[in-house]
Amino acid sequence: MAISKALIASLVLCLLVLDFAQAVQTNQPTGYSPAAGKPMECGGACAKRCSLSSRPNLCKRACGTCCARCQCVPPGTSGNYGACPCYATMTTRENKRKCP
Repeated sequence: MAISKALIASLVLCLLVLDFAQAVQTNQPTGYSPAAGKPMECGGACAKRCSLSSRPNLCKRACGTCCARCQCVPPGTSGNYGACPCYATMTTRENKRKCP
């Protein structure tokens, strides 16, 4: 009986460790990045993203903050948030989308 309890406890512990390892692995930022593994050059990516903005300085500042945290910027000048989920989920205090 004691052996079966120890076996079950070790199996549960192994499953928890595997689940934690998978969560850590899938929490890596994804999306449009010029070179995987290297820090992203946010200035160029945000300049491209904000090129059609009516307020380019404000857009570049917000984009730079988001890019620094997420290490990705969606392609194009708007939309495409699916390419960078972290970028898409950041919000302001008023629950408005933070990233342009």
